[in-house]
Amino acid sequence: MSLEDAVARHVHDGDVVVIEGFTHLISFAAGHEIIRQRRRELTLCRLTPDLIYDQMIAAGCAKKLVFSWAGNPGVGSLHAFRRAVEGGTLELEEYSHFGMVARFSAGAARLPFWTLRDYAGTDLPKANPRIKSVTCPYTGEALATVPALNPDVTIIHAQRADAQGNAQIWGLLGVQKEAAFASTRVIVVIEELVDERVIRSDPNRTLIPAAIVTAVVVEPWGAHPSYAQGYYDRDNDFYVGWEKISRDKGELAHYLDECVYGVKSRAEYMQQQPRLMERLKAGEQRCVGVNYGF
Repeated sequence: MSLEDAVARHVHDGDVVVIEGFTHLISFAAGHEIIRQRRRELTLCRLTPDLIYDQMIAAGCAKKLVFSWAGNPGVGSLHAFRRAVEGGTLELEEYSHFGMVARFSAGAARLPFWTLRDYAGTDLPKANPRIKSVTCPYTGEALATVPALNPDVTIIHAQRADAQGNAQIWGLLGVQKEAAFASTRVIVVIEELVDERVIRSDPNRTLIPAAIVTAVVVEPWGAHPSYAQGYYDRDNDFYVGWEKISRDKGELAHYLDECVYGVKSRAEYMQQQPRLMERLKAGEQRCVGVNYGF
């Protein structure tokens, strides 16, 4: 279905929403569509919220952020995020990176919590009362625990999928698989729709299986300004430029008006930047084929 339809049907006010991807394959297109549809009171979850969550916070979509690190990678702060925290309009729930991985893993396994050797000597448990501890029944060791995270909807960007939703990813991975399996609904946004035979010819690359996918959306360049390996590079100029935009509420509002509210789709967004595809399009570097025969 279209991204507009997928968000309209499957992302609701008050939902717990995850847009995952670790610098790579971050679905900015989905975040922009959520902004355009003026979703409100969302709890946004992600290990490393960066520019897209800064934009969603600035647009008034979020009431709470559940995370382990927030910033503009390689550049600095997220200023809309910072203003919201300092202004008291955004609730925070903070974990370590592995604490968030553990929450998604527990959610995916349908367990109530996950144990980990973490947080000793830190004040995070004081700041976040949801971090607790248990005594191991086998060793007597005190272990930290974090509660399962089961989002209402997880949005994953992938390089390709078939029409059933079998989605394949290669390159840098984050916790896309765990977040998807933990979620009630899963929207897969892809660069390219391929025949089922293509997916079956390289089965080990399938990270998200059709059985858990709610909607498939074909949206080329949907991860820009992050990247999709084999399709386009990371737009580092955009990340650097966001520092100036996000510092100024007026400039940020202008960006949203022009590049989010002012366009109907990702395709129209890309038409605004005719040289972008030429500058960032990936070259060819093919891997050697794998023999799956008997």
